[in-house]
Amino acid sequence: KPCPLCDEAKEVLEQYKGRFILQEVDITLPENSAWYEKYKYDIPVFHLNGEFLMKHRVNIQKFEDRLRKVELQSD
Repeated sequence: KPCPLCDEAKEVLEQYKGRFILQEVDITLPENSAWYEKYKYDIPVFHLNGEFLMKHRVNIQKFEDRLRKVELQSD
């Protein structure tokens, strides 16, 4: 903290909040040390349904495409 890129990402994703659950992970906590080692220089990082999606900034097109695919698979 502070994390301007994280704040920006949350703003961008706000319009989709009814379509997915945003789970924030504080990688500085001891129980998240594996995430810290993997991503300490690449925050924010985005996973969707447990799979890596993107890092640093939200790529809206990529996010929408993957979210739509996940939604279709769950129908």
